[in-house]
Amino acid sequence: MHIFKYAVAASLIATAPLAAAQQLSIATGGTGGVYYPYGGGLAELINNHIEGASAVAEVTGASVENMGLVWRGDSDLALALADTVYQAYSGTGDFEGRQLDNIRALASIYPNAVQLVTLADSDIESLADLEGKRVSVGAPGSGTELNARALLEANGISYDDFMPQRLNFNETADAIRDGDIDAGFWSVGPPTSSILNLATTRDIRLIGFSDEEVAKARENEPVFAPYELRAGIYDGVEEPVQTISIPNVLAVSSEMDEELAYQITRILFEHTDELIAIHPAANDTTVEFSIDSTPIAFHPGALRYYEEVGVEVADHQRPE
Repeated sequence: MHIFKYAVAASLIATAPLAAAQQLSIATGGTGGVYYPYGGGLAELINNHIEGASAVAEVTGASVENMGLVWRGDSDLALALADTVYQAYSGTGDFEGRQLDNIRALASIYPNAVQLVTLADSDIESLADLEGKRVSVGAPGSGTELNARALLEANGISYDDFMPQRLNFNETADAIRDGDIDAGFWSVGPPTSSILNLATTRDIRLIGFSDEEVAKARENEPVFAPYELRAGIYDGVEEPVQTISIPNVLAVSSEMDEELAYQITRILFEHTDELIAIHPAANDTTVEFSIDSTPIAFHPGALRYYEEVGVEVADHQRPE
């Protein structure tokens, strides 16, 4: 049972029924990613454990679209990458000049780990070894490409130094398997099916990043967080591998009812085992990860839960 150790006291508190029945929409992503099954699992938690509320996961265009859906009130909850959430909240980046100041977080739920994969017999053992190689940086404009470019540029590597290929996850795995490329980036919740499948047909190696490379990446992109891919995560990966991650945030509007926000946050951490049964990314759904990773203010209902379980919330995570 994957329940945060400090949550015992909160779990003893009876759930108050909501004032009126509520149908909630959860904005996720495409059916082939992690957002959709995770959002479906969250909908099941709400349906099973919050009296007076029901929820359904909706297929969307993911992070950027999801912020607009919550801002407009077209969706009640949304999954999105932390960099997108931060930009929406602060009116920067893709949201320059159009700050979505009603965006709040319930939690950071799992990381998108940047995973650099090559074949086990490859001569690529570090970022520097990508020079002159054929490397997939992810689908055009994807989170994978944005993360890969930020990591590489922070460490003095540009697209001019290698032959970039813009392939999606399945295409990247197929191209590595067939020898059409030398390495590929993924930025996704681990373990991911396309790497799992590749590792069953070819011997693979995950390329770890040095402390200095991680530090430079974080200096360039503050929402990057250190992350360790565990030993055994894929066939042939026998030791932990150091990488970086970008958290995925469960976001809502500041206008969400405080009691509802509290109850969703509570069931997220106290029934995590039910989410893990749907997708292994939920192994990282912990209070510790959420507190360490969330870049914006929590909703007051979520804040109430974190205070009940006795964790320290950072100043930037408190609503002004």
